[in-house]
Amino acid sequence: METPCVNVCLLDSESGLCAGCGRTLEEIANWSAMSDAERRAVMAVLPARLADLKTAESRPT
Repeated sequence: METPCVNVCLLDSESGLCAGCGRTLEEIANWSAMSDAERRAVMAVLPARLADLKTAESRPT
């Protein structure tokens, strides 16, 4: 089964997304129970989520 996990498991407190793969905690927990179509749908949105996380990290606080 394909997984986006890159073994960097750190949840971003603001977005609730994993900083490594971009998934939500719910998506991570349910990954093995998801259908192939559901996993593909999640995989399709991960690049944008990760880009948003990087943009948020680079903003001054």
